[in-house]
Amino acid sequence: MQKLLLGDEAIAQGALDAGISGVYAYPGTPSTEITEYIQHSAQAAEGNVHRQWSANEKTAMEAAVGMSYAGKRALVCMKHVGMNVAADSFMNVAITGANGGLVILAADDPSMHSSQNEQDSRYFGKFAFTPVFEPATQQEAYDMTRAAFDFSEKYGVPVLMRVTTRLAHSRSGVKTFEARKQNELHLPKNPKQFILLPAIARKQYAQLLEKQPAIINASENSPFNQYFDGEDKSLGIIASGIGFNYLMENYKDGKCPHPVLKISQYPLPISLIRKLTQECSRILVIEEGYPLIEEQLRGLLDNTLKINGRLDNVLPRMGELNPNLVAKALGMDAMMDVCIPDIVAARPPALCVGCPHIDSYNALNEAIAKYGQGRVFSDIGCYTLGALPPYNAIYTCVDMGASITMAKGAADAGLKPTVAVIGDSTFTHSGMTSLLDCVIEKTNITVMILDNSTTGMTGGQDSHAFGRLENICLGLGVEKEHIRILKPLKPQHAVNTQIIAQELEYNGVSVIIPTRECIQTMARRMKAPKQAQD
Repeated sequence: MQKLLLGDEAIAQGALDAGISGVYAYPGTPSTEITEYIQHSAQAAEGNVHRQWSANEKTAMEAAVGMSYAGKRALVCMKHVGMNVAADSFMNVAITGANGGLVILAADDPSMHSSQNEQDSRYFGKFAFTPVFEPATQQEAYDMTRAAFDFSEKYGVPVLMRVTTRLAHSRSGVKTFEARKQNELHLPKNPKQFILLPAIARKQYAQLLEKQPAIINASENSPFNQYFDGEDKSLGIIASGIGFNYLMENYKDGKCPHPVLKISQYPLPISLIRKLTQECSRILVIEEGYPLIEEQLRGLLDNTLKINGRLDNVLPRMGELNPNLVAKALGMDAMMDVCIPDIVAARPPALCVGCPHIDSYNALNEAIAKYGQGRVFSDIGCYTLGALPPYNAIYTCVDMGASITMAKGAADAGLKPTVAVIGDSTFTHSGMTSLLDCVIEKTNITVMILDNSTTGMTGGQDSHAFGRLENICLGLGVEKEHIRILKPLKPQHAVNTQIIAQELEYNGVSVIIPTRECIQTMARRMKAPKQAQD
């Protein structure tokens, strides 16, 4: 069957056709559409595939590991910075190994379209001695996902799949195949496999290292790693993932005159690299993200061959690649005119008209004005846009959950008042433990949980916090009289400002929860009945 799919959707369909029993994820661009596709899939519903959002990437990873332990196939999805949250469990499951097929999908965001950094998830695979698959096309994303689950079970290891924004969010025709049945329940043959007591972990780690030659051999013979010969040996090209597409777009007939090694499965296929380097006098490495291949080449070749890439700025060190940049590195004329007319003005993102965060920030700004600037610590979400004019309301945004703990550290240093601004979904993702630290130490801090009843920045997914915030805060030990629920509306501005001002003066932990539904999810909810009638 032929389908027109985003790269993300191709991965989702590939996972369904590979016989997964569950997908575990926390929404994060550019990975969100994978889980959403499975959530809306009749095939997933018929197979009773688990497809609910997790509280964060760490809980998603651990639940997927539990499903693998039970012998079934599980997919866990996140954006690149989510790998930092899940790193504890990811690094350790590399040592426990997999029982049922376990595939971890990391969607990287070079050029930081919707992210705070552009880290390269391939390094996690290298760090953990875990095989990495990196598709170059939507069809390969589908095929590779199916192959990754088979690979995971064949070698008893988790597999990391890495995609980037352009592949995740572009469409192409994808040929699908008959779906595989889900695994039956079966527990590990080795009952101690998943017990990482040091004595057992040492044995498991030794076994992981023993598997490496076979895993490298699999890369050498992988259909996803291909060597294309060329007549002009003055240059050899290594292109990984979508970088291979950028290379081919510079040749109308699809034929590059130079030898090309396409790499989409790691560890690096050393014999194929040796073949290329022995034939060619210079090497160009085209890889999206960090110069992982280039760095390893320089070590493997001991500087005996001229290597160009991102480390010497033949390709830019920062940001996404594109066919024009690749053409320049090849000494060719750019294929496309990339000049943007002066009439096109840059338009920064902004809070939606009617967004409840606008009223929350207006009240906070007025209440805290007398204390001076630099006292509001924010988190990652729609409300991060409060850093921009006309609000200029926040002063930090570092990582998920950092607002409360950074505000705590500033309070510990003597800054008073300090305010943490965090969204409802981010609070349940990684803010609850931070609030517990504050409660235990009776920190002088005001925490504003901006409750728009959804995960707004990534498209309006359900929030684990819905209807639970007050009880969670009570359970963590916040005093009931200092949990204040506000309605962020213009007519309530004076009352809201007064309440915030009161809590700023309180010596201890106070939590303010402005609660009003996201304007976008409300619009969709109001529109849904009408569409149903039509």
